[in-house]
Amino acid sequence: MRTYAAPFAAALAVLLLSGCETYAPLPLATQPGLATDIGALRNSGETKVDLSKPLTANAIAVLAVQNNPDLIAARSNRGIAEAQVLQAGLLPNPQISSTYGFLRAGPGTVDQWTAGLSEDIRALVTFSANRKAAELGAMQTEADLLWQEWQVIGKARMLTIDYVKQHELLALVRNARRLLADRYERDKRAVDEGNQTLSAIAPDLLALGDIDKQLADAEIKAQVGARDLDLLLGLDPSVKLDIDPAIDIPAVDTEAVEALVRDLPSRRPDLIALKLGYGSQNEKYYAAILGQFPALVFGGSGGHDTTAVYSVGPTVTMDLPIFNRNQGNIAIEKSTREKLHAEYASRLSADVAEIHGMLADQSLLRRQLATTREAAAQADRAAKAAESAYATALIDTRSYVDLVGAAFSRRQEVATIEQTLLDQQAALATLTGIAMPLAGPIQDDVGVSK
Repeated sequence: MRTYAAPFAAALAVLLLSGCETYAPLPLATQPGLATDIGALRNSGETKVDLSKPLTANAIAVLAVQNNPDLIAARSNRGIAEAQVLQAGLLPNPQISSTYGFLRAGPGTVDQWTAGLSEDIRALVTFSANRKAAELGAMQTEADLLWQEWQVIGKARMLTIDYVKQHELLALVRNARRLLADRYERDKRAVDEGNQTLSAIAPDLLALGDIDKQLADAEIKAQVGARDLDLLLGLDPSVKLDIDPAIDIPAVDTEAVEALVRDLPSRRPDLIALKLGYGSQNEKYYAAILGQFPALVFGGSGGHDTTAVYSVGPTVTMDLPIFNRNQGNIAIEKSTREKLHAEYASRLSADVAEIHGMLADQSLLRRQLATTREAAAQADRAAKAAESAYATALIDTRSYVDLVGAAFSRRQEVATIEQTLLDQQAALATLTGIAMPLAGPIQDDVGVSK
């Protein structure tokens, strides 16, 4: 017996350890992972972007979904969810027990030993509900990831809009400054030649000071916008992007949006995720109710005593549910379910109200844009007339500068309203799922297990 004990123990150890996970180190990064060239970005799939052309808003969105650092990090949640499903799908291990008593004195003739095998029955009772909760939790993770992709796409569109419009405004400010600086130089030469008094250039100096401040602010905003786009794509802030000035944002059709709103609960990934989270919590609540079943361990044991009398039979160990009937866990899971129920209703109401509010804003902004464009056209005509009148000395410098400044201000208003209108269109596309990747079909039976 002793001759085979060591080889048998070694073989048993090898068998038990053969399926075990082994440790491997995973060092942290020592340098930033930002790409220094746009060609180094991930760019694959059916929607591969042609990097030789100026980037459109949709092209930037495609690159952002593949390369955004936060989105890449969030995708690691998928592995955690899959591991939780794996864990929930594993049956509890049976337990073995044994005793061995060496005979030292008395009427016995042999050593005493017993061996037993048992299984936790309560774990089997709650097994199905816990596994369903983990499966719904994994589906929730997928829906959350899709919603994050939607948000990255929406942010890419809005940053592209801001980038294009900010550079349009920057060009407008530079042009206005160039015009005012040219007028200042002419008036200064006239003062130097003694043809005008020094007070004649005061309005020019004041206007140049104002436009220089606006130019500095516009340059900072343009630089910040370019940097934000780089970081969204996982690029180093020093990378200069070639952006297409034609903004390809999905147009907003009020009737189409209203139709999408009615389908919002089955369309929006965040609402789908909340629905799945509620279903998962429903299963946890059901599992807690099943947990009222007393802890029960069932098995069998056998062996012989010191007189070599053999016996074998069942063994049962059970809790007496006197003090703890799992009522604490039931109350926790029930309250959590009620909280998720209220959160879903609140989110749905808030989202629908936000969309309707934006639709109303779109209508107002379109009317304001039409009015402002007409006012800007009139201001442009007045500025051109003022330029001709000033060249023939029919108006003074202050009047000329005021008219040119008014035309510039109107153009700024037009650019600002256009940017706001486009930003809201991008936001509406995100909120309703226009031109967005959609979730696959989601099961409706996310309720209690049967």
